[in-house]
Amino acid sequence: MADRVGVAVIGCGFFAKNHLHAWQDLGQEGAELIAVCDIDAEKAKTAATEFNVPRWYTRLGDLLAAERPGLIDIVTRVETHKELTLRTIAHGVPTIIQKPFAPTLADCREIVTSAKKAGVFLAVHENFRFQKPLRRIAELLQQGAVGTPSWCRVSFRTDYDIYRGQPYLLKEPRFVISDLGVHVCDLARLYLGEVEHVTAETQHRNPKASGEDTATMVLKHAGGAVSVVECTYGAHRVPDIFPQTLVELEGTQGSIMLHPDYRLEVASDGDVRIESAEAELLPWAQRPWHVVQESVVMTCSDILDALRQGRPAQTSGEDNFKTFAVCEAAYESAATGKATQPQTLDW
Repeated sequence: MADRVGVAVIGCGFFAKNHLHAWQDLGQEGAELIAVCDIDAEKAKTAATEFNVPRWYTRLGDLLAAERPGLIDIVTRVETHKELTLRTIAHGVPTIIQKPFAPTLADCREIVTSAKKAGVFLAVHENFRFQKPLRRIAELLQQGAVGTPSWCRVSFRTDYDIYRGQPYLLKEPRFVISDLGVHVCDLARLYLGEVEHVTAETQHRNPKASGEDTATMVLKHAGGAVSVVECTYGAHRVPDIFPQTLVELEGTQGSIMLHPDYRLEVASDGDVRIESAEAELLPWAQRPWHVVQESVVMTCSDILDALRQGRPAQTSGEDNFKTFAVCEAAYESAATGKATQPQTLDW
């Protein structure tokens, strides 16, 4: 692979600025922003100017005809993911898709299958596992700090007005599991392994929202571990610790507790130590978003490194399909009242 990787970002909306900042920061690792694209010409032009990107487009077809990107980063609304990604795959361009992967599990399967058949690199921008406090927990588990994990609670509960920046979320028939559940279920998979079945209950607290805004899921993992996974935009807590995720994890030799304000407590063989796992405040970041913003850089960095090494990303399309399948199983369980087994990829 060439020393420089030309990156084109598709979508210049609410969250895309974090991606553009990330790719700028990763210039030292060989990333080079060569183009941006948005159906709104003003957004595309503004992004190009702000981030010193040489060219901007309003149609993906025009970009693909004129550019030779080494990587395309799709940061658009979920209903566009399938069409855009199948087009970039058809052009043989390595591709990142912003979470959630696609509207349906069938769409995810089609995208992953198409990429595999075409031999095209595909990753999903699942950034929670790259947040500093959450990746620190993964490091501790890999080091055997608490033995074999057997139980975990992953909790994201907030009353933050997410609708102000993303008003379209109010119209989503499937809401919080698709928007937040993909994050917290991915963490449960990361910490405890693959999921055998899911039991879920959903709630509809906000009358203005079309879909569920609260979900409580119990995941049975292969090997016997159990996780409780919670997400809501309907909590009324003071203080509201948005956008922090809290984690409680128990293992055969100890436990890990991620408290508010990023205080990480590790108990191992009777000894307890406390450390700060707060993310760095990047020059362009702002509190309280800094933990998310730093994770965007780390996610993009890992994906870029995987592309360079010719290996799948940690959050490859195939891996993220498994997370999406857990969320799909949660929806089915909530609808039927029964434990549901996630679907698998059958090649």
